[in-house]
Parts: sequence; structure tokens; C-alpha cells
Amino acid sequence: MALELRQQLKLTQQLIMTPQLQMAIKLLQLSRLELLNTIRQELEENPTLEEEVQDLDDEEPLVEGPEKVSTKPSETKEITVEEKIRDDIDWNNYIDEYNSSGKTHFEAERRDTPNFESFVARKESLREHLLWQLLMTSPEEAEKTIGSFIVGNLNNDGYLDATVEDLAMMSGAEPEKIEQVLSLFQTFDPIGVCARDLSECLLIQARHFDLDDTIVAEIIENHLNHLENKNYKAIAKSLKVSIEDIIVAVKIIQSLEPKPGRQFTEEEAQYINPDVFVYKIEDEFIILVNDDGMPKLRVTNFYKSAIKDDGNFSDDAKDYIQEKMRSATWLIRSIHQRQKTIYKVMESILKFQHDFFKKGIAHLKPMVLRDVAEDIGMHESTISRVTTNKYVHTPRGIFELKYFFNSSIQRVHGEAIASASVQEKIKRIIENEDPKKPYSDDKISKLLKEANINIARRTVAKYREMMRILPSNKRKQF
Repeated sequence: MALELRQQLKLTQQLIMTPQLQMAIKLLQLSRLELLNTIRQELEENPTLEEEVQDLDDEEPLVEGPEKVSTKPSETKEITVEEKIRDDIDWNNYIDEYNSSGKTHFEAERRDTPNFESFVARKESLREHLLWQLLMTSPEEAEKTIGSFIVGNLNNDGYLDATVEDLAMMSGAEPEKIEQVLSLFQTFDPIGVCARDLSECLLIQARHFDLDDTIVAEIIENHLNHLENKNYKAIAKSLKVSIEDIIVAVKIIQSLEPKPGRQFTEEEAQYINPDVFVYKIEDEFIILVNDDGMPKLRVTNFYKSAIKDDGNFSDDAKDYIQEKMRSATWLIRSIHQRQKTIYKVMESILKFQHDFFKKGIAHLKPMVLRDVAEDIGMHESTISRVTTNKYVHTPRGIFELKYFFNSSIQRVHGEAIASASVQEKIKRIIENEDPKKPYSDDKISKLLKEANINIARRTVAKYREMMRILPSNKRKQF
């Protein structure tokens, strides 16, 4: 079989993403915070890009009308004293003070200005709080070393994630000494810290409140599984006490803190800054894209003039400047295109979900990405990028744009209903149930069917778990 080389022409079509298209897609899927970080980074790296700052000369004059402020120096007028002299002034002291030699000093109340460090709010960590309490006990060097290893192995909830053997291996101390220092830490604030499991954490707190030899300690030590399932009858039968005593003990246990380190959490709350606002003015809804804090960008005039005048630049310098100017122009256009796309998508959502904005969650309609894509003439992938990590402030609260896209649930009679509306109905049914006889998932399914919503029991259980609502046996109250 002979081998040969042959050339042939082949015509194909393929999509090539230009740098401008890549940047537009990248900015479209960024959240507002990520977009601001991207703009700041581009301002630092691109010398041809600058933030547009309004000059004071461009501002409107404060005084309107034909009058203009004269730039000529005005003539100095003689000042005449027309105010009457008060009669109650002590002129002797005034003249003595005025004629005194040296610098005149007036005593006044003096307050020290606080340091700038005092304006910086930093929450004390759990480890710092425990080590401070350890230092108050005047520990030995060995106890300090062991204490540093103990606090270094605490999780965010205040539980010890290492065994005594592990701590002994890390610190080189005897296990008995480890147990001694650990027992000391378990007396520190917050009560229940440095426990190895939930049972030990609750027992430490019970011991702190002098509940060692009570039903509370017995339940914590031996019947936590029954307590979790609210099987109070089994606990009463095992401890041979009345159900009323068990309920009192359970209320005391419920008042204890299962996560002692929660109050020292280092996680900061992330506040949502909406990308778009929807306001209701009379009977109409107005859409406003949030441009607050968004810098206004422009290409630097210096480089524009330099390239236009063909200054003394090398070819490499010209290519570099032109590349950066193109990048800056693409960034500005992509930001404008992003804002326009968000506005179009929100306008379409408002059209489809008008009843939601007017009446509430119960009137949310089922909607998919294709509905909005066909309405505004864009691809579904574009709509998906726009609605990811974007938030809208509405008269009903702040929602992610993804929230308005829901699967449909069939009704017994009539049109379909959105899954979010069904979840809201399930939540209201559970809120209005009898705490002593909570509804099971099957009962909730039957109640929804009576309300013209056809939904299975397992679907009710799935929605209930999504809303973090306990099952009926754990919602029961005595």
C-alpha cells in the first residue's frame, strides 16, 4: 500500500469568540461586587483607562440669574461700629489681661482625641478570649503550651476536634496533665466550650447550673436519642418519673447552648447590594438600574492625542497603547451592554410576573428561561448568566433574579402554579397547625389537593426540607 501526501481545500463554519465578545460574556455573569473589583483591577493595569471625575468648573453656579460674580477687587469700605457697648463688662480684668506680657493662655476643657485604631471594629475571637482567661489563672509554661494546642484545635462551634492522645503527642506532655488543663478550660466562658461532643457540652452547662444529680443530667447522658425524636414517654418510663417532670427538664435543656463558640464567630454578614430596583409609583412599576458606586470610565485624552498626533513613539509603544485603548473601549462598551441587558431581562420578568409584584408570592407564575429569552430575543444561556448572582429590590423584598423562574405544579382544575407559591402555602399550613397535633406530609398533601393543588407526599417532604422545616414528629409540642 503506497503512502502519499495530498492537499485539499475544505470549507467549514465555526464560531470564533473575539476578545470583545469574551469580555462581554465575562462581565455579564459577574456579580456587582465582582464587577467593581474587575474595574478597579483594570484601572490599575490599563494606563489608558481612567475614571471620569466631574470638575468643579463644570458644576452649575449656585446663584442663578443674570447676576455674575465680579472678578475685580471691590473697594474697601470703612467699618463703623454701631453696636452698643455692654455695661456689665469687667473692664479692669479685661485691660489687665490685654496688657499682660507674654502669650495669653486661656484654660479650657481638654479632651483627648481617640486613636484611629479605636475606630476599627474587630471582634474578639474565641481563641483570644480563652487564652486571656488562661493568663488570668497565672499558669505555668507547660500549661500555656498545652492551652495553645487546645485552643488551636477548636472548631467554630467551640468543640475540641483532637483527642487527649493527639494533644499529648503534639505538646509532649503527659495525658494526665492534658486532662487537667482541659478541665480548667471547660470552666471558662462561654460555658460548654472545649467539649468533645454534644453530650459533654450540655453536661458542662448542667454542672455549671448545679444540675448534676437531676433528671436533666440523666436525660443528657443517657437519653439524647429519645430527646431528639421527642419520645418523652420512653424517657419517663426509663427514669420512672411523670411526663410533666420530663417536659420541665426538656425545657431546661432547650435553654442550653449547643454551640458555645457561635457568639465568637469570625464570619461577617454579607450585605446584598441590588443590581436593579423596582419601585411602585401609583399604579405603575418603575425599573432603575443601580449605578450607585459604579465608576464612570473613559479613555484618557492624553493617549488619544499622542496617537493622533503621531508623537515620538516606537512601533512597540504604539502597538501597546493601541491594544490598551482597545481593551479600555471594549470594557466600557461591555459594561454599558451589561446594564442594558439587565434592564431588558428585568423588564421582561416584570411583564410575566406582574401579579407577584402587585399581590405577593401566592401569585407567582411558573416561568422558565426560554420565556424571557424569546420575549427579548436573546439566547437562554445569556439569560442564565444575567440572572446568576443578580438581585432586585422590590416592594416585596430583595430577591435573586433566579427566584422568578420556577417549575410548574399542576392544579386539579385550572392553570399551573409556581413551585415557590406551593412552598409558601405549605409554610402557611404548618404555621397555622395545632402544635400538639402537627400535620403529617400526607395530610398536608390532602389539604393542598383540597385547595386545587395536586402534589404528592414525597414532593411535600422535599419542599419542607428545602425550607428547613422539621417533620411532624419533631414539630410536636407538649
